[in-house]
Amino acid sequence: MDSSRWSILSLAEQLGNIASEVHRMKVWDDAGNYEELQRSCFRALELLDLSLADVRWKKRLREISRSRELLSGFVGKTKEFDVSLEELDRHFQHFGILA
Repeated sequence: MDSSRWSILSLAEQLGNIASEVHRMKVWDDAGNYEELQRSCFRALELLDLSLADVRWKKRLREISRSRELLSGFVGKTKEFDVSLEELDRHFQHFGILA
């Protein structure tokens, strides 16, 4: 998605789309398809980056950045952000419901 199309979405819609990608990650993990899991993860990170670049959310950058840190921690398996895929899905699920 390009930034011009992304920028017409509300924050709830943006985060709802990100939530969909995170949920796809869980579905692909349950299916054992790690290639698709990785694609969904990178897509979610890409969408988070687009949200971070959206000037309308400059007062929400801390929250959006924290979500990106959690997802990145899952990808990098860092000890700082030891988070499971189930926890990520639960975290982002609220945004999907909001959207």
